[in-house]
Amino acid sequence: MVQQQPAKTVDLALQGGGSHGALTWGVLDRILEDERLEISGISGTSAGAMNAVMLAQGFHRGGRDGAREALAVFWRAVSDAARFSPVQRNWWNRLTGNFNLDGSPGYVFFDNLTRLFSPYELNPLDKNPLRDLVADTVDFDRVNACTIPKIFVTATNVRTGQARVFTQPHLSVDTIMASACLPSVYQAVEIDGEAYWDGGYIGNPALHPLVDQTDCRDIVIVQINPMIRRALPRTGREILNRVNEISFNSSLIKDLRAIHLLHKLIEAEGIESERYRDMRVHLIHADEELQDLDSSSKLNAEWEFLSHLHKRGRAWAHRWLEANYAGLGVRSTFDLDALFVDSLRPVRGPEQSSTNGTEE
Repeated sequence: MVQQQPAKTVDLALQGGGSHGALTWGVLDRILEDERLEISGISGTSAGAMNAVMLAQGFHRGGRDGAREALAVFWRAVSDAARFSPVQRNWWNRLTGNFNLDGSPGYVFFDNLTRLFSPYELNPLDKNPLRDLVADTVDFDRVNACTIPKIFVTATNVRTGQARVFTQPHLSVDTIMASACLPSVYQAVEIDGEAYWDGGYIGNPALHPLVDQTDCRDIVIVQINPMIRRALPRTGREILNRVNEISFNSSLIKDLRAIHLLHKLIEAEGIESERYRDMRVHLIHADEELQDLDSSSKLNAEWEFLSHLHKRGRAWAHRWLEANYAGLGVRSTFDLDALFVDSLRPVRGPEQSSTNGTEE
């Protein structure tokens, strides 16, 4: 009789990215299906935070299957709420299977409008359909009663520029909306007398709660903002979109650099303690999956698109598990040295370069 191996425990770090969070839904759906994995903690920002609380709510009610069902219900509700939105694909994009919205008159109109006027001017009553959707679909009593997985939600303090991490039993509609508050679209969310914007500016997602407040040493990061774009942005909108992608990845890169330096210190000095643990880092990333999608598609909530992303995310997670499951609990499967090699590479001046090393 073959003895069943104990499940491996992981922490999850979930990026935000609007509708692209449906990619993360697909990843989570596949991970929850795999009984070889247990989830200890989840750090999420914006759409990542919404995925995290839905998973916790469903898990508390009905285990793995309950979590999968809760996530599916949430993303179906997102699509239903957007059916009558003026921000829709044009007929040509529908015909050609292009999910981007940059050709949508509604998208272009509202995008330009938010560059000219603040949400305090455009929406003085602070109406927010997303808030209503979260309030209707998330049972925060269940979320706050859930002890495993532990949920960490990050928002950015507008006045101090520092991260604020919320966790059970203090998660609420306000904390989730603070984590998802894009300042060009929504008024800042007030909590305990402080104003908060989207957590992606300071922690997308924050890794330090997983390092400091859980016993797990394996962090699986689900990244849905591509680090690499092969095409050079040339139009004004393309440049702004790429600047936003870089901005929303910068905090993650800083956290990864800190872990990388910690690895080097532990290797050099041979020191390890509960406070300074040699974390194992794993990355499920979306560089290839998102090359055909621009930032405008983050506002596309059509069920066809969300289902498409869900399938991509499931397949993406399945491939990752097949290639990297054996490394969980043993070693990092993401090469931090390779990530930072370019930042350490010296710049060659004109006097150092030559043509094929020969002189004429």
